[in-house]
Amino acid sequence: MNWLIEEGIGETRALLVEGERVLAAKLFWPGELAAGTRATGKLTAKLKGTRRGVALLANGTEALVDHLPPQITEGQSLDLLITRAPIAERGRLKRAQARVAGAESPPSGAGRPEGRVVRRFPSGMWEEVWHAASSASIAFPGGEILVSVTPAMTVIDIDGTGAPRDVALAAVPAITQALAWFDLGGNIGIDFPTLQTKEDRRAVDAALDAALGHWPHERTAMNGFGFVQLVARLSGPSLLHRFATARLGMAARMALRCGELAADDGTGRVLELRVHPALKAKLKQQWLDELARRTGREVRIATDPALAIEAANAQLLDA
Repeated sequence: MNWLIEEGIGETRALLVEGERVLAAKLFWPGELAAGTRATGKLTAKLKGTRRGVALLANGTEALVDHLPPQITEGQSLDLLITRAPIAERGRLKRAQARVAGAESPPSGAGRPEGRVVRRFPSGMWEEVWHAASSASIAFPGGEILVSVTPAMTVIDIDGTGAPRDVALAAVPAITQALAWFDLGGNIGIDFPTLQTKEDRRAVDAALDAALGHWPHERTAMNGFGFVQLVARLSGPSLLHRFATARLGMAARMALRCGELAADDGTGRVLELRVHPALKAKLKQQWLDELARRTGREVRIATDPALAIEAANAQLLDA
């Protein structure tokens, strides 16, 4: 297995691939303060009774700083390592988290996976992940999981037909897939069907243990209502966070990718992107200029209110 990196317009995409299977995905937008980035900031406040504080970064945003050395004082400039990117939520921005950087700190960009840069992912791989994240759901035999982002935690709900034990066990591979495809972390709650016996609950716990053995996390045992909580390292916004707070931005970048794919596969002097009217304003001119440069074609935008936000398409025209 290896990471493939695709440098898109307005975003960098990464897929962990084994053969023809996607095992995991990550997404980065330029200009973001990604985990692993070195940054400078001024300590504006020390939180009383803790070794934490708030720093104003050079880009004008704030970060929560953990494990402050005792000798650090307010107003002092700090060399910081970002440990968690800022995360947009409905109505607010959750600050970045950082610690004072040392000589052992990794270089800027260390939060991104190391992999092979490719011109284009194998056909259909990114689309499959993207549409699953857009719908926040993954099907499994006899049902599907629905994944919801809230300020407190990400919640995975299981919906299916059949005996509750069978549905719960069948959902485990889809849960594992969602964690990796959507790049989930932090607090994650899984709402399984209520299982009446301890034996059934232990069977599902064992299945989760086996499926998530490779994934660093802590978790609770299933309670009598079928609820399990996972806690894993959160380094930045998941694909679901991005869809929840910037769906138009996600769809705009996907529209540009559709344009690149159309240019790869056809002939014509003009590349027409057909999008929902709400999407047109999100297509920055610099992105459209880059699309024209990459494809060697004039780019035109057509709007169609009958299209879904996520259903942009592209075609090549002779004029």
